[in-house]
Amino acid sequence: MSAKAAIWLVGCGNMGGAMLRGWIDAGVDPQTILVIDPANPDLPAGVMLTAKAQGPAPDILLLGIKPQMLAEVAPTLAIGPHTLVVSILAGVETKSLKTHLPGAAAYVRVMPNMPAAIGEGVSVIFGPTLDAAGKAQIDQLMTPLGHVEWVEDEDAFHAVTGVSGSGPAFVFRFIDALAKAGVLQGLSHPLALRLALETVAGSARLALSTGQAPSDLAEAVRSPNGTTHAGLTVLDTSDLAELMAAIVAAAAKRSRELANAAKPD
Repeated sequence: MSAKAAIWLVGCGNMGGAMLRGWIDAGVDPQTILVIDPANPDLPAGVMLTAKAQGPAPDILLLGIKPQMLAEVAPTLAIGPHTLVVSILAGVETKSLKTHLPGAAAYVRVMPNMPAAIGEGVSVIFGPTLDAAGKAQIDQLMTPLGHVEWVEDEDAFHAVTGVSGSGPAFVFRFIDALAKAGVLQGLSHPLALRLALETVAGSARLALSTGQAPSDLAEAVRSPNGTTHAGLTVLDTSDLAELMAAIVAAAAKRSRELANAAKPD
C-alpha cells in the first residue's frame, strides 16, 4: 500500500483492529492512518487516534463501525471528490453508502475476515465504479492482509459473508469441539488443543497446495475399516453438509436483513 495514502479508519473494533494490525505488520507507515473511535481502542505505536473526524477529506475512508451506526456517523465525516469510500459493513449496499456519504470518487465494499490480522485473511471486493487506478489502490490496500477476490455481483456479498466473513468463527468452533473430543478420550486439554489447531492448519495448507477437492483428500486419509473410516462413518451420518448449509444460510439471511435496515427511508 502506498505510504502516501491518507486513510481514515472509522471504528476500530475487532475487524477494523485486525486489518490495522495486518497493515502495520506489513510495513505500512502508521502515521498515514487516522483512527476515529471514541472508545479509545488500544492501537499500534504511531497510529493517530481521535474521537471525532477532523481535517481535510482523506484519500481512503474505511468504515469499520457497526452497520446500524452509519446514519448517525456519516454526517460527521469529510468526503472529497478524490475520496474512496471503503466499507466493511455487513449488509450495507453501495447505494446506501452513496446516499449517506455523497460526493466521493467511488464506493467500494470489502468483506474481510479476522485472519487479516496476521496477513492470512480473505477479502472479497465489490467496486463497480472504480477506474483502473482506483482498483489498483484498493488491491494495494487489501493484498497485505491476505487473499483477495473481486466479485461483479453485489448480491453475492450475502453468501460471501456466510462463507468467508463469518467462516472463521465456524472453524474456531470446530477446533474447539475437536479438542474437547480429545479430552473426553483422555488427553489433557492443552495437548488436545495443540493437536486440533495444528491439524486444522496443516490440513488447510495441504488442501491449498495440492489443489485437490477436500472431499477427495478426505477419502485419501480413509483406509478401509480403519480409524478414519470409523470416524467418517459417524460424521457422514450426521449430515454435516446440511448443517453447514443451514449455518451459512443463517448468516446470509442476517446480511440481507442488515441491508434492508440500512436503506434510507
